[in-house]
Amino acid sequence: MDGAIITLIAANIAFVGTHFVMSHPLRATLVKALRAGGFQVAYSLVSFATLGWVYFAFKAAPPADLPGSGDIGWIIATALTLPAMILLAGSLIGNPALPTPMAEAQARAEPRGVFKVTRHPMMWGIGLWAASHIVLFWSTRTLVTAIAMGILALVGAKLQDAKKETLMGAAWAQWESKTSYWPRWGKLLSVGAVPLIAGTALWLGGSWLHLWQAGIPAGVWKWL
Repeated sequence: MDGAIITLIAANIAFVGTHFVMSHPLRATLVKALRAGGFQVAYSLVSFATLGWVYFAFKAAPPADLPGSGDIGWIIATALTLPAMILLAGSLIGNPALPTPMAEAQARAEPRGVFKVTRHPMMWGIGLWAASHIVLFWSTRTLVTAIAMGILALVGAKLQDAKKETLMGAAWAQWESKTSYWPRWGKLLSVGAVPLIAGTALWLGGSWLHLWQAGIPAGVWKWL
């Protein structure tokens, strides 16, 4: 196996592994030792350091060493990224999973917007984005990183439920009873105008920028 790919695998394991370890088994110990503010600083530093390692290892790996999945793969990837962007856009509005003073009140409220689809819209958005890149089968570096990010998002979402049950108690239990881990795709078009419009704009804008950032046309721009 190419040495650059081995380094990339190690970087992704470090990024995903430190997220899981610091967020779950070591969280309570670290918060007790560093206090909440110190823990957030340490968590951020480790996250940025390991993400930086992923970035540089990704850049050093071969860019297009797999055969790709052709137009069918591009069509599937383009279709997957639209709901991904809608979920991501809507996940920033009224999300009780985010560490804000309003989190408990938001968890007790009725689900609105993308939370009618899933209580983890940000994670599922990242998961769908990862799936779109796996489907393309364009390069080993993309495959490795997309699999890692998909695991981080979707396994992380499941682990987040257990963590929030401990941290928020009855409020999160109420939120779980009114929402679903698994997306209810039939509710996607009823999430409201803001997530639909913002998500579509992200879908179009992000895929347009893909050409300038990665040198590869993406989304509908591949055919325009």
